[in-house]
Amino acid sequence: MKTLSTQFLTQEEQQRVTEAVQRAEKKTSGEIVPMVVSASHNYPMASAIGSVFISLPLSLLLTSVTGSFLWLGAQNMWLLLIYWTLLFFPIYYLVDKSIFLKRLFLLKDQVEEEVEEAAITSFYGERLYQTKDENGILIFVSVLEKKVWILGDRRINEKIDSDQWQDIIDELSAGIRAHNQCEALCRAVERVGKVLLEHFPISDDDKNELHNIIIR
Repeated sequence: MKTLSTQFLTQEEQQRVTEAVQRAEKKTSGEIVPMVVSASHNYPMASAIGSVFISLPLSLLLTSVTGSFLWLGAQNMWLLLIYWTLLFFPIYYLVDKSIFLKRLFLLKDQVEEEVEEAAITSFYGERLYQTKDENGILIFVSVLEKKVWILGDRRINEKIDSDQWQDIIDELSAGIRAHNQCEALCRAVERVGKVLLEHFPISDDDKNELHNIIIR
């Protein structure tokens, strides 16, 4: 079964990203790991909000249309509650399973928090903090939210201000929204590699310590 993350990049595109990482890491000892996940959270609140916004107007419409026909009145509250109860959970399920609908009802602040938390969890879960020179860096892409987060290890954060990644994040996010994700991700890898090169040039004993791409 295909997930959002596996649909995000084809096998050929994954190979292109891998090659972009390999090219960048030939010049820097920094370890660059692009990671693509389907979503950072399941967002049940978005499904609930979506269900309310859809089921309540439908319930009002059905009450108005059928209330008079059933001799209960076009504004009968009990009839409205019955319709809303019958519609809420099926529509909740529909919103929960529909990528398009769920995106419509995502809360911006929650999205920012969840993507950041998922990126941090993934950074430690994939052990990017265990490189010899503490210079692993994660380019985290969460497909449902169309959000990007870049997170570096301790020595990277000591030498490079995190604000320096924002332009790369913005460019990659724009590429994803334009459905040009492969080229945008390869470009992000290239740009991250150039920043790392200034502080972490390649060493004679350098070896690849981390995955070149992770799809979850």
